[in-house]
Amino acid sequence: MIQFYFHPSPNPLKVALFLEESGLPYEVVPVDTRKGEQHLPAFLRINPNAKTPAIVDGDATVFDSNAILLYLAEKSGQFLPESTPAARGQMLSWLMFVATGIGPYSGQAVHFKHFAPEPKEYAVNRYLFEAERHYGLLDAQLAKHPYMLGETYTLVDMAVWGWARALPFILGPDAWAKLPNLKRHFDGITARPAAQRAEALKSRFSFKAEMDDAARKHLFPQNARLAGY
Repeated sequence: MIQFYFHPSPNPLKVALFLEESGLPYEVVPVDTRKGEQHLPAFLRINPNAKTPAIVDGDATVFDSNAILLYLAEKSGQFLPESTPAARGQMLSWLMFVATGIGPYSGQAVHFKHFAPEPKEYAVNRYLFEAERHYGLLDAQLAKHPYMLGETYTLVDMAVWGWARALPFILGPDAWAKLPNLKRHFDGITARPAAQRAEALKSRFSFKAEMDDAARKHLFPQNARLAGY
C-alpha cells in the first residue's frame, strides 16, 4: 500500500486528488509543517527537501508533487494522454509549467504578500506579476479546450487544480473574474466526487492553524537565521 505524506496545502492536495480518482490503495501519514514535522529525521529520509508531499510505494520513494503525479499515472496507466510523441510532449510541457512556474510564483506571491516583513513592495510586485502572467497562460489554454491537454481529463488538470484552489489568496478576491476559463475548469473538477473526498482529508487530521513565532521559524527559517536564532 502507498504511504502518502500529507499536509492540506496545494501540492499534497493534487496528489490526494489523483489517489482518489485512480482508486489506488493508500494510507495517509499527516505531516504538520507548522509544528516542524517536515524537518524530523524520519521524514527527511523520505524527502531530503523537507517539503510535503511524498510517497513511499514499496521500494520506491518519490517526492515533488509533479513527479508523484507522473509516477502514479504511469504506475496505474490512468489519466495519461494518448500515447503519441505529440501528446506526451504537451503533457510534459504543461506539467513542468506547473512545477517550475505556477507553484514557485504562487508560493512566493503568497509569502511576500501575506507573511514577509517590510519593505516588500518590489517583491510583491515581482511575484504577483509573474503569478498573474502564468495563470493567464492557463486561462488562455483552457479557452481553447475543456481540459489542459484537450478533450481528456489528465494528471495535468489535477496539477492545475491543486493550486487553483488557492487563487483568491494568491492573487486577491477578484482573481476569478479575470480568469473565467480557469474558473470553469476549477469548478468542474471541484464538483467531482474524488475532489470532494480529497478535500475531506483535511478534516480527518488535526493540523496547527496558528501562524505564531514557532510556525514562522519552521516555515521561514531564513528569517530565523537573520534574527540569530
